[in-house]
Amino acid sequence: MAGLHSALRPTTSSSSSSSLSSSSSQSFSSRLLLLLTLLSLTLASFAFILQWRGGLNDPITRWSPDHNEFPGMGVSGSGTSHSSRSSGSDCVDLLGQSRSPVFPYFKDWKFGYGLDLKPKICITTSTSAGLEQTLPWIFYHKVIGVSTFFLFVEGKAASANVSKVLETIPGVKVIFRTRELEEQQAKSRIWNETWLASFFYKPCNYELFVKQSLNMEMAIVMARDAGMDWIIHLDTDELIHPAGTQEYSLRQLLSDVPGNVDMVIFPNYESSVERDDIKEPFSEVSMFKKNYDHLPKDVYFGNYKEATRGNPNYFLTYGNGKAAARIQDHLRPNGAHRWHNYMKTPSEIKLDEAAVLHYTYPKFSDLTSRRDRCGCKPTKEDVKRCFMLEFDRAAFIIASTATEEEMLRWYRERIVWTDKELNLKLLRKGILARVYAPMVIIQGLRESGTFHSVIISAMQTSVSRDNFLKSIESSNSSRAITSEVITSRKMGNSGESQATARKFLEIEEAASHPSAIPPLSPPGLHDFHIDT
Repeated sequence: MAGLHSALRPTTSSSSSSSLSSSSSQSFSSRLLLLLTLLSLTLASFAFILQWRGGLNDPITRWSPDHNEFPGMGVSGSGTSHSSRSSGSDCVDLLGQSRSPVFPYFKDWKFGYGLDLKPKICITTSTSAGLEQTLPWIFYHKVIGVSTFFLFVEGKAASANVSKVLETIPGVKVIFRTRELEEQQAKSRIWNETWLASFFYKPCNYELFVKQSLNMEMAIVMARDAGMDWIIHLDTDELIHPAGTQEYSLRQLLSDVPGNVDMVIFPNYESSVERDDIKEPFSEVSMFKKNYDHLPKDVYFGNYKEATRGNPNYFLTYGNGKAAARIQDHLRPNGAHRWHNYMKTPSEIKLDEAAVLHYTYPKFSDLTSRRDRCGCKPTKEDVKRCFMLEFDRAAFIIASTATEEEMLRWYRERIVWTDKELNLKLLRKGILARVYAPMVIIQGLRESGTFHSVIISAMQTSVSRDNFLKSIESSNSSRAITSEVITSRKMGNSGESQATARKFLEIEEAASHPSAIPPLSPPGLHDFHIDT
């Protein structure tokens, strides 16, 4: 037994030594793991503190004002308190106060005005809208490649608070409807021609149509002087949707247009709102009814009645789209929807995917706002003098004669798409479509603080309206807008013979040009025969 004990003693000693070594190794591993964990937490905390204090820049913020990559996003000076920001404008809350850029889509976009943007695209509009509509409209189009805007403003858009903000945005030219402007436009050659004559001296929509055409005429010369390649007339309730381009870029789309094409037509889609409490259409509406030009005939006419929902036409308002024109000699407007040329018939193409998104009566308040802008009598006969389209006439009569409750019921029945089963059916058929890109872009702009920053920046920048008007007057005289745009030809000193010859030539030219294209409804069931 003693031998046995002596034989076992070394084995027990060896086992004990091995156990101690394993325990020591586990202890070391645990300590190392704890050290690494503490180190990671310390570094993370340190980085958080630095970024919170402004010591680090997130890569997403590369479009910040420090890098001069996104106009209008400048943060107020250090003396600007939160209270001054919140009380500065009624539009600030609606347009967003977030100071944290959260939309990485913009991080590599550089909006250097007047640099290497090719082709150079401008938009002209006649508007009375406020900042809650015009700011998202302007910056959305900046994102997709528009560099210059000619805004002919009146009403709310011409008010001091609104125009002051608009004038501070790079690439935006604000033109007020002054007596001088009206006197210039009163001398336009358009008044002596026949293509727009059927719209003269009529109220409401007809008056607006003529005013838009006269403004477009002036914008052509401004665009040429600014070195623009393309011009588009667009209302501030419309957004260009450059579908079919890899980068969702209007510049890419127009750069691919063949050089012999003078005009590009964008078929319009019409908003189909799903609620009656929309406040910000650009950020809340994603469902649109597609244009006839983007649908197979059998799909369009096969679903016409369901898509119309008892309204006069397939679309509530117009269905003939908008157009972009290449800047060239003798270009002229042909109404608000098209362009023409005094010397030739323009070569045009119609796009298969891209469209104009028209936000039609997206808010319940649009019923009364349109009513308040027109002084016609709410009768079936009188509204024909004021409105070109049937739905506008019906909406005006309802808004002028019905109670608030009756108006809301009519709005829900005629405009709001509340039948989810019908919506799904027409979405599957392709009549309706979901378009999210504008919503995402504008929401990103709002959350990044773009609109808020523009307003705050304008508060700190004094822009004199009187000086602006003087500069316009001086610019007009130096560029001879009166002789270039209004009369289209310079008059010499040759007396009455040249004046008579010129007048005869203008009458002859006018007779050879087609009439202006008004807003037109899409094709109806009576326009085509469907074989069964």
